[in-house]
Amino acid sequence: MKKRRLGKTGLEVSSVILGGNVFGWTIDEAASFDVLNASFDAGLNTIDTADVYSSWVPGNAGGESEVIIGKWLKQGYVSRDKVVLITKVGSDMGDGKKGLKAAYIQEAVDASLRRLQTDYIDVYLSHWHDPETPYEDTLSAYEKLKAQGKIRASGGSNLDAIQLQDAMDAAKSNGLSRYDVLQPEYNLYDRAGFEGSLADLCATEDVAVITYYSLASGFLSGKYKSRADVEGRPRWEGLLKYFDDKGLRILAALDQVAIECGAKPAEVALAWLLAKSAVTAPIASATSIAQVNGLINAAGLSLSHDAVRRLDEAGAD
Repeated sequence: MKKRRLGKTGLEVSSVILGGNVFGWTIDEAASFDVLNASFDAGLNTIDTADVYSSWVPGNAGGESEVIIGKWLKQGYVSRDKVVLITKVGSDMGDGKKGLKAAYIQEAVDASLRRLQTDYIDVYLSHWHDPETPYEDTLSAYEKLKAQGKIRASGGSNLDAIQLQDAMDAAKSNGLSRYDVLQPEYNLYDRAGFEGSLADLCATEDVAVITYYSLASGFLSGKYKSRADVEGRPRWEGLLKYFDDKGLRILAALDQVAIECGAKPAEVALAWLLAKSAVTAPIASATSIAQVNGLINAAGLSLSHDAVRRLDEAGAD
């Protein structure tokens, strides 16, 4: 699989990034290992997770995804230096453990490192904006972690253009390393939060963009054609919003382009993201070897300008 430069971090990531949110949620440890092995066999070298995954599952406390990834790393199927590992801090872990204050970041990174059974994290992301903590405090904490060798690069997730600019201004004013990576929600349906000023800022400042919910929680996977298809699925309530006129237009366009390309709708949806100049790599999860193969196919799929235009038009508000 082709690699893409991750902004100014000095790292190279696979053109599709494996999402680790499903590990310990919709697939168990053994199935997660199978997915990880197949992914790295195919050249997919990058994993995205977070400390909070998957605390929303009854009986889970958070950290389950990191624990599984750590066990996989420990078994040595792939040497650690061949893996680009992304995780996040700041989400509510319970017992007051949340936010982006320096003391908590130090505590949280050590906990993540223990779960991941590694000495360093390649990319450490602020999961959510923390209005109670000045940017310079968070950035100073990341600077210390870099000096300690615990992280290699830092970035933010779920920031708007004003917040990202403010963070970059704080870095410059205080002589600190800036956020070099942004992880926004972005897909064929959910576009307004990224397109425009935020995408322009990332392009101008060479901030790498790795998108989450790249398949709109599975809506763009090709599995669902109606509301009845999603009922009873994990987090199915969140899928219902997509079945409006725009969503149905997108599904129809995806189906048509997929037929023309000899591909699956999910592969086309990811290829559409890869065709966007502001996007470095989309994040997508897989729960089976077949789905891993779909990620690999998407990475090699090049859409025509006409196909991209039709998909753009289908998802326009």
